[in-house]
Amino acid sequence: MQAAAKGQDMSAPDKNPPATLSDGVVDWLTNGTRDERFIDNIFAQMCIRLQQAGIPLKRSTLHVLIHHPQWLGARFMWSDGMREAEIARVDYDVRERSEFIGSPANEMFDGATEVRENLERDPALGRKHALYDEMRTKGLTDYVAWPLYHTLGKRHLITFATDRPGGFEEAHIAALKKLLPVLALVSEIRIKNRLARTLLETYVGAHAGELILAGATRRGTGTTVRAAIMICDLRDFTKISDNWPRDDVIDLLNDYFDAMSEPIARHGGEILKFIGDGLLAIFPLSQPNACANLLHAVTEARAAMVALNERNNGSGRAPLNYGIGVHVGDVMYGNIGSTTRLDFTVIGPAVNMASRLEALTKQVGRPVLLSRDFAELVERKSELERVGEYEVRGFSDPIELFAFHG
Repeated sequence: MQAAAKGQDMSAPDKNPPATLSDGVVDWLTNGTRDERFIDNIFAQMCIRLQQAGIPLKRSTLHVLIHHPQWLGARFMWSDGMREAEIARVDYDVRERSEFIGSPANEMFDGATEVRENLERDPALGRKHALYDEMRTKGLTDYVAWPLYHTLGKRHLITFATDRPGGFEEAHIAALKKLLPVLALVSEIRIKNRLARTLLETYVGAHAGELILAGATRRGTGTTVRAAIMICDLRDFTKISDNWPRDDVIDLLNDYFDAMSEPIARHGGEILKFIGDGLLAIFPLSQPNACANLLHAVTEARAAMVALNERNNGSGRAPLNYGIGVHVGDVMYGNIGSTTRLDFTVIGPAVNMASRLEALTKQVGRPVLLSRDFAELVERKSELERVGEYEVRGFSDPIELFAFHG
């Protein structure tokens, strides 16, 4: 068994392809998967159906590019006896790693249209890669990989392996190749749906993303939500951005937002936006213990900032200071903007109050300030300290403020 020459498309279907073992699976992919949302479920079921159709499939993988902020792609792996596919995320630096260099994925990335390897022959005569050695130890005898073509030149990868003595027969190969165009269509729809969801989660948050996908895209539409509101801002950022190299400023901002954002997400908050060096997050009061969860997030964020400042101090950087303002109230949660460019956010006096409290942290000399309305909802009052009443710009009456020592 030899690898196909690069540039020769071995997966293009004939105009009138003959009947194959996979015809029933092709029909199922075409007509029976409309209600299945996830490609990993379709992939696992497809492999099981191929076995039932008489193709001696023992192992199969599907590799897709997803362009998540943290991961380049994902690998779905199915092997004999599995009811569900195993999912592994692929990091962006995978192409520098040994598991990629010289692999079938590497060959596909370089333009190959088929990789076929006889795993029964002397390993000294075959391709040299740990993947092939691993498959031989598992008793596999034949392996084939093809690109899976999506629109606009996008190429993903699918592989099949068998433990049948003598490997796949030509009828098996023909049946598997007949699947590829239909699987490409079915997988592209699911991957693009997932990509749309990922992009929305990345840029507007998980809850807002779900609402947008459900059709909440009309300007001025929204709902009233009672929530705890948290606004955080970095101190002296203008001086930092003026005096530090650009890449250092970007790294600093990313580290700062990691320290603040990860605890918020971990405790059920939703970050609605980053505003320069600030962020806006809400904890809807429909969630049990929303106010307590917000304070847990603040405690962990402050600890993360201490650790970040210790690391920065080791590299000669000045410590980063910040202010956090917290209030509770009703906000309008929905679409605001122009006719062609919308922002899914929250507005209302409660948001303005949280912003004013954040600004007051510098004047009062406390990094975290809570309004009385929020403090009244906190069960562990021992963690709070009353700091007095202060005039707040835009509000007629002085506001009673509390510091948080968590």
